[in-house]
Amino acid sequence: MTSPLAVLDAYGVALAAAGLDVPVEPAPGIDCAPAGRFLTARLPVADLATGAVTAFAAAADRYRHARGLAPQGARLDPERIAASFAGDRMLRMSGRPVQGFAALSGFFAAADGWVRTHANYPHHRARLLRALDLPDGTDRAGCAARLRQLPAAAVEDAAAAHDAIAVRVRTEHEWATSPPGRAAATGPLVRMLARDDTADRTVAGDDPARPLTGLRVLDLTRVIAGPVAARALALLGAEVLRIDPPALPEITWQHAENGQGKRTALLDLHTRRGRETWCRLLADADVLLTGYRPGALDALTGAPGTIRPGLVHGRVCAWGWSGPWAARRGFDSIVQAASGIAVAEGDSDTPGALPVQVLDHASGYLLAAGVLDALAARHRDGRGRDVAVALARTAAWLLQAPGRDPHPPVPARPGPRTVATHAAVTTARPVLAEYPDYPFPARAWGGDPAAWWSRGRVV
Repeated sequence: MTSPLAVLDAYGVALAAAGLDVPVEPAPGIDCAPAGRFLTARLPVADLATGAVTAFAAAADRYRHARGLAPQGARLDPERIAASFAGDRMLRMSGRPVQGFAALSGFFAAADGWVRTHANYPHHRARLLRALDLPDGTDRAGCAARLRQLPAAAVEDAAAAHDAIAVRVRTEHEWATSPPGRAAATGPLVRMLARDDTADRTVAGDDPARPLTGLRVLDLTRVIAGPVAARALALLGAEVLRIDPPALPEITWQHAENGQGKRTALLDLHTRRGRETWCRLLADADVLLTGYRPGALDALTGAPGTIRPGLVHGRVCAWGWSGPWAARRGFDSIVQAASGIAVAEGDSDTPGALPVQVLDHASGYLLAAGVLDALAARHRDGRGRDVAVALARTAAWLLQAPGRDPHPPVPARPGPRTVATHAAVTTARPVLAEYPDYPFPARAWGGDPAAWWSRGRVV
């Protein structure tokens, strides 16, 4: 049987590969029992979820130790973890649940198998319809009729050619033996590389519950994994400023769930003024989180470490940092479909899905853990570091882990004590039970100035 400790072991391998000789086992105050009946599935979803949160909690204590603060341990409540990982299902806006996927997102039968699409954002919907040679107003029935005429591989290729998002549903063996599947399964669960640029030591606050107080995080990520990492850092006291392009609005409910604890501003990096503002923000940041494909941000603004020496740059991608799919877009549901998870969780006739988007959430907490360890290392040596996770690499861990259950029970639904309500919005509470809520609810998307709001800092 596997356990949450196996995720910690994999994370420890990553730190060793990065040259950080630090113990990764949970401190005595951290209980890493899995999330049991709340995250049941054929694959060991509960172990991955709890292990990733344990890695985050243990890294927070290592950061506290580096700063000379008292360790806090963590109360890992399986019900709280499950509620947070199922945040989209726990969310209520004006008392009503939200629809997690748009009409053109989901599984569709193709001429010779199945495909899964993702079209939650309007621009992704438009690209998908162009890839399928369908008019803009096509509904789900029309899209399904078109897809039944096409081979699944042809749909996947057409989507890639139009920068749309659709993949062929594969078995585990098909994915594991394919070039993108082999590339996605290589390397550590969390990649960490030290750079040569250095910074003076930043002295943050002295509250062990908020050890990141005084540190600044720029969040350029969207959807789930990156925003979860940024939200976790905000929980520990970091000043988080999320930056979005004005032309690509965020999905309202998605921001309500994952925007907690952050300020949010709009900035067009394609304009000179936008780039100038960006460089000023970055020059005074400690952490940058991005979900850009390799090289995209550097082409706009230059390498972040040259603007802010000593920066910790956390990165998340779908398919890994090498191989033929490295530059492709992807989401949790899409990685599940391509990697064989959908077949493993489905039946003989139709593919299925995990009970929560565990690849996103687990990757987010693993990224936050890596950022904390990079900050602790920077406190000692001043060096900037790059930290990276990939959803497909997290999927590879899940598929390779022992402990499958061929006949899992239906997952239990977390109860009302796992949520908090502010005005008309109800959201899941943080995964760490000693934190009753995030610092503040999600603010109006893009409604804050593109500026740091805290006054001064001690360096």
